[in-house]
Amino acid sequence: MPTCLIVDDSSVVRKVARRILEDLDYTVDEAEDGQEAMDKCRLAMPDAILLDWNMPIMSGLEFLKLLRSYIGGETPRIIYCTVENDIGAIAQALKSGADDYMMKPFDRQVLERKFDVGTLKAA
Repeated sequence: MPTCLIVDDSSVVRKVARRILEDLDYTVDEAEDGQEAMDKCRLAMPDAILLDWNMPIMSGLEFLKLLRSYIGGETPRIIYCTVENDIGAIAQALKSGADDYMMKPFDRQVLERKFDVGTLKAA
């Protein structure tokens, strides 16, 4: 069963995403910010990460850069989730190591498409 870490400071987003991903047979864990997510990744690297852009303590972009430089941090499929529609910000996330992105608010169909188990690098 693939694993996914949901990293978002919104408990509502985490709850909605968790429900959908568990329906897709993911084992799900959650983090409220990039620092907590990094701590969890050091303990057990997930197969996939749903990553928010704006968070306290450590932003999504800071987490992304740090994770990708960490041994084993190149393996998770990272979907950047943002309300930002600035193409420059999206390009920056992709350049920094995100595999894909999606806009908030998202629905079940979009999340299912992004987290299709067949697209995982390390499933």
